Amino acid sequence: MSKGDFYSVRMRASEDGAHELGGKHISGGELISTYDNLKNAVNVLLEKALTHSRGTPDFLQIQFELIDKPITKLRPLPIGTNEVESVKEGHSIAQSLLEIAGVPRKCIEKAFEQITENSGLRGAILFDIRSSVRIDNRNEKGVRVSRMDWLTTNFDKWSDHHKITPSLRVKEALVLATKVSQHPATVAELCWSDDPEYITGYVAGKKIGYQRITRLKEYGDERGCRIFFVDGLSDLHAYIEYLEKQPIFVEWEEENVTRIN
Repeated sequence: MSKGDFYSVRMRASEDGAHELGGKHISGGELISTYDNLKNAVNVLLEKALTHSRGTPDFLQIQFELIDKPITKLRPLPIGTNEVESVKEGHSIAQSLLEIAGVPRKCIEKAFEQITENSGLRGAILFDIRSSVRIDNRNEKGVRVSRMDWLTTNFDKWSDHHKITPSLRVKEALVLATKVSQHPATVAELCWSDDPEYITGYVAGKKIGYQRITRLKEYGDERGCRIFFVDGLSDLHAYIEYLEKQPIFVEWEEENVTRIN
């Protein structure tokens, strides 16, 4: 991929005004596109914003800009699914997975205590596993991971191999989790959507892969959660710069396939 060949296309939508003026977040999304495909990319994000179950936006912003950094290719995290019958069971599984990933039990308990007060954020919060405190200083904005994508044709091959129905939601979540977990300071991620009709969430990390949990909130609940548990973070600015600015493509290659150069 040559420098200047790709564009980052990003969308945000809210109700009752723009986000920074107190508007309710409705939807967000992004793609990496060639110049020739920009119109299609914009239409995909527009459709997502106008058909979201959280409501009808009265503020919508779509922007694109030239990517001026080399794009890093990452392999998708291994995927697993944990079937649960209740939110309580889902949270218990999530906490166990976080502990396996390397997050101390005390830190996990502290983070879960603060989930409700941080549920209205537009982005993620960064939680230090040593001090058990939030360290991003972004208030309601949080940290929004950006400049990432997965070519649909490659994602469809991955889905077919894993016998998973292709889903834009799974694609976007796995791309984000893969990028976040790639950074050396990331220990784990905990996430569930603010979409009231979607109750599945996940825990992800280098040690555990991408672990879907089928029930992490009640149906109809608009409160979401996204926490990045970090350790050894000597440069907060550089970490956020990676999340927001480093462009990545997820690319899957079937195991045991001989490549011919």
